[in-house]
Amino acid sequence: MLSGRRLDLLNPHAVDIEIDDIALGLSRVARWNGQTTGDYGFSVAQHCLIVEEICAHIEPRITPTHRLMALLHDAPEYVIGDMISPFKAALGFDYRRFEDQLEQAIFIRFGLPGKIPPYIKTLIKQADHACAFFEATQLVGFRDAEARQYFGEPPAGYELILTPMSDREACQAFISRFNALTALLTP
Repeated sequence: MLSGRRLDLLNPHAVDIEIDDIALGLSRVARWNGQTTGDYGFSVAQHCLIVEEICAHIEPRITPTHRLMALLHDAPEYVIGDMISPFKAALGFDYRRFEDQLEQAIFIRFGLPGKIPPYIKTLIKQADHACAFFEATQLVGFRDAEARQYFGEPPAGYELILTPMSDREACQAFISRFNALTALLTP
């Protein structure tokens, strides 16, 4: 990693994980394999920022701990990239286990529980689909009905206009939000 850390992908340790590495990696990984409109690819970092925001819209009482989990929900992609769900399924259980181990190490590194509680996982998945709906209709060229078929209804009362950020802007925004959320955590 650019921080100088060496991360063993097959046996990740929390001590080898740095938020700057995560933010940089996620800011340079493009959603939709870069097949989006605009001057910049739509990064996983920007996607994560929006998913965390949508979680709070859907569930206004969500705790800072769970908001941080939402922000970090795709954090393993800083080293493994963004793969579409059907491809992940085709790779099978070993891929899912690998991704889960990395996610657990990331969460532990930042003082979070190693696993996302099921009700929060459901909330994050709902927000993830909502964000994908907006991405699909605004950046990828899906028709509204087609996006609803794949991703469901966007949350009531939530509106979003997407403007892809540069990797530098996305990295800085991700770190800033991470810092704001970690400041809210009680020791």
